[in-house]
Amino acid sequence: QVQLVESGGGLVQAGGSLRLSCVASRSISSINFMGWYRQAPGKQREFVAGISNGGSTNYAHSVKGRFTISRDNAKNTVYLQMDSLKSEDTAVYYCNLAVGGAVYWGQGTQVTVSS
Repeated sequence: QVQLVESGGGLVQAGGSLRLSCVASRSISSINFMGWYRQAPGKQREFVAGISNGGSTNYAHSVKGRFTISRDNAKNTVYLQMDSLKSEDTAVYYCNLAVGGAVYWGQGTQVTVSS
């Protein structure tokens, strides 16, 4: 079992920034891929950003150039720096990892962007 705890969400005006954190209950140094997803009201959960153990990153087209994913293996933490936020970024944000054939999700953190 792995617990993931997200934090850092909140209410921000359009154009503002937030930094989300996701802390894992175990070491992430051997976990190749970790990701951030989001789910807006009435919509399906969608991929936002992912990062490999080697530091390779990939992003959804809608956030490329505005969001930055990073990881600190020593702190068992993955971050999502969100800049130039838009109202359409409003959603619950979840972090995710897969290990031992199982997929784990955090409880989510709400991000609300006011226009």
